[in-house]
Amino acid sequence: MDLGLEDKSVLVLASSKGLGKATACQFAAEGARVYLGSRSEEALKKTSKEIREETGNPNVAYSVCDIKVSDSVRQLVADAASKHGPVDVLVNNAGGPPAGSFDDVDDDAWQHTFELNLLSFIRAIREVLPGMREKGGGHILNFASSSIKQPIDGLILSNTFRAGITGLSKSLSQELAADNILINTIGPGRIGTDRVSHLDSVQAEKRGLPIEDVREEAENNIPLGRYGKPEEFARIAVFLCSEANAYVTGQSLLVDGGLVKAL
Repeated sequence: MDLGLEDKSVLVLASSKGLGKATACQFAAEGARVYLGSRSEEALKKTSKEIREETGNPNVAYSVCDIKVSDSVRQLVADAASKHGPVDVLVNNAGGPPAGSFDDVDDDAWQHTFELNLLSFIRAIREVLPGMREKGGGHILNFASSSIKQPIDGLILSNTFRAGITGLSKSLSQELAADNILINTIGPGRIGTDRVSHLDSVQAEKRGLPIEDVREEAENNIPLGRYGKPEEFARIAVFLCSEANAYVTGQSLLVDGGLVKAL
């Protein structure tokens, strides 16, 4: 299947590692012009080099960006457009908030997570819309979590703001349809990333168990019996942002191996 991504201008936030990196790499493999954004220049330099070498695509560039800062997001989008043309595809991603129950988090944690995991998405969308409208359409994909369908114990911050992302996406799918801009939300389940390893470590310490036991227990709750691979998640993300997807918008999709039982 031709995904129609050759020479498309793609911007992926928080893309120096994990799911963001895997998704950026998959876009590059499809021939897109990929722009990365993250806080660490060292990590971005390493990641962009790895993606170019793995895919043979020379059109991978980056800028340092703190997505909690409005001017930084604005500059990132401007840099991407200057290098590769106005953005055709925006992938919103951000590091996960800390674990904790309601009594564990204070106002600063709530404010930090709002700015990191929701407001940053809003700002990035705002910046790419003029270019997408001028080009006659585009795709936006918001990374969230399986908690958009089923809250996860001990992740009150994530549960709250990931739900906000789905509300944002659904609302914008109605407002942007006339501009031929499709927007969806994708939620990973237990994918083998540093973030999931960290959450497993938190659980292991809290319960006084070896981390291997925590992982085995988690895998036993997944119908497919294993954690997903970042590239498995990335392939679905890229399809949703491709020309092959011309009619799916306002939807929330999980890539979780069947973990979540909700309809």
